[in-house]
Amino acid sequence: MSHVNAVSFSIVAVLFVVVAVVGFAAARWRRTEDVLHLDEWGLGGRGFGTFVSWFLLGGDVYTAYTFIAVPALVYATGASGMFALSYTIMVYPIVFVFAPRLWSVARVHGYVTPADFVRGRYGSRGLALAVAFTGILATMPYIALQLVGMKAVLTVLGVGGSSSNAFVKDLPLIIAFVILAAYTFVSGLRAPALIAFIKDTLVYVMIIVAVIYIPIRLGGWGHIFHVANAHLVKTNPKTGKPNGSLILGSTAEWAYATLAIGSALALFMYPHTITAIFATNRRNVIRRNMALLPIYSLMLGLVALLGYMALAAPGVPAAVKSHGANAQLAVPFLFQRMFPSWFAGVAFSAIVIGALVPAAIMSIAAANLFTRNIYMEYFKPDASDREQTRVSQTASLVVKAGALFFVLELSSTFAINLQLLGGIWIVQTFPAIVAGLYTRWFHRWALVIGWAAAEVFGTIAAYRNPAPGTPGTHFGTSTAMVPVINHTVYIAVTALVINLVLAVVLTFVFRAFRLPGGTDETQPAHYLADPEPSTAGPIPVVAAAEPR
Repeated sequence: MSHVNAVSFSIVAVLFVVVAVVGFAAARWRRTEDVLHLDEWGLGGRGFGTFVSWFLLGGDVYTAYTFIAVPALVYATGASGMFALSYTIMVYPIVFVFAPRLWSVARVHGYVTPADFVRGRYGSRGLALAVAFTGILATMPYIALQLVGMKAVLTVLGVGGSSSNAFVKDLPLIIAFVILAAYTFVSGLRAPALIAFIKDTLVYVMIIVAVIYIPIRLGGWGHIFHVANAHLVKTNPKTGKPNGSLILGSTAEWAYATLAIGSALALFMYPHTITAIFATNRRNVIRRNMALLPIYSLMLGLVALLGYMALAAPGVPAAVKSHGANAQLAVPFLFQRMFPSWFAGVAFSAIVIGALVPAAIMSIAAANLFTRNIYMEYFKPDASDREQTRVSQTASLVVKAGALFFVLELSSTFAINLQLLGGIWIVQTFPAIVAGLYTRWFHRWALVIGWAAAEVFGTIAAYRNPAPGTPGTHFGTSTAMVPVINHTVYIAVTALVINLVLAVVLTFVFRAFRLPGGTDETQPAHYLADPEPSTAGPIPVVAAAEPR
């Protein structure tokens, strides 16, 4: 740690301690008598209003990797990295339509996970297991990537970087996640809900200052774009093609569009985003938040511009190149070179704390899936509320430990590429969950077969993709050429089309043979209900009937 900037590191350390204290103190926030209940530990008592939910969902969706990966992609390729901005614009109108229905039926029946809903709607243990397994699988690399974001900051800070001992080198990261695991175990969803206030405040301060202060220091936006363009048009020696461009080329339009559409469909299929929705106290809270969350999209657009600033900042491209051309380090190096030490510490803290909030929610969501849809379904159906909570608490520790091991033992590049599978995997649950909110026409077995075929296709297609300019590697990109249309398309969208076609065709076949379709425990009125929050179990509904 001989090259650590003492001022920056001290600010990061102090703010981390503050966050840890808030995380442990959250256990007493809105405390109820029955704390060992999944509605309390895993969903915050289902009592968050518009204000708290806005911060929680913002902290849940816009992660540390967002602040690292989006500008890193812009830094490396230019305009194609802006697809993240496009999909966050599209996603909220989509979720505005279906999320209130999912919330209502979950409140009526006491569902804790999306797989709970699938189990009740289709009467299918197999389909529920598929949704639960996919959710856990897709969440694991997502949690690991929060660590990758933290690791990028620690690398630039120089914390542990000078040690030849692997354990000592990664000790700060290990300590940070041990503390995260401890306060998540104690406080559950209340911890990230409170910490989200700190995280979002730091992020907004960081971004507002960055987009005003850094361009002034670099000579204005015209100079930034000029230098960035000069870099992007240079030929990449690995691929023999230009690095990128400021304007999207015609050959990249299909990839850009399908990445945006596929990501928009996938985002609120992740268990951590659904967990944040289930934690709200009323149906209209979701609608209000879907109307307010696009404010974060404006912030994301400003974050993406940091990639161009990093290209134009003196010394930053050279520093990134000296660290294996790891574009993830572009923003941390930008902050280190452009900001005074004290504000660089604030900016680094925003990224580190920005990793803690989503990592906590993700581990809670994955743990709830394991408890409700694997442990209870196949091992202990009569588990008490207290036992369910204890199992989820333990499972959340295992999930975090697995993510930590993943990042420490595998190269960061591999971890990042594997994350591309997250969207490919999770979007295949869209037909079962979203279509199920409106109709039971799909046969449960058809949905399982469509899901399985799409998951296999998507995984194999992504595995076969080498990293650009690096033959023989795997999971290098998330797009692939589709022969029929002769365009490069996001693999998740291609797999989803296969999923839907199989589900439709096989539903006709299975219904023609009158195969059993399972029992639906929901009723049309349940999808419109707006009951008060409670942990007492299923709630009697008085609501207008709705045609199926």
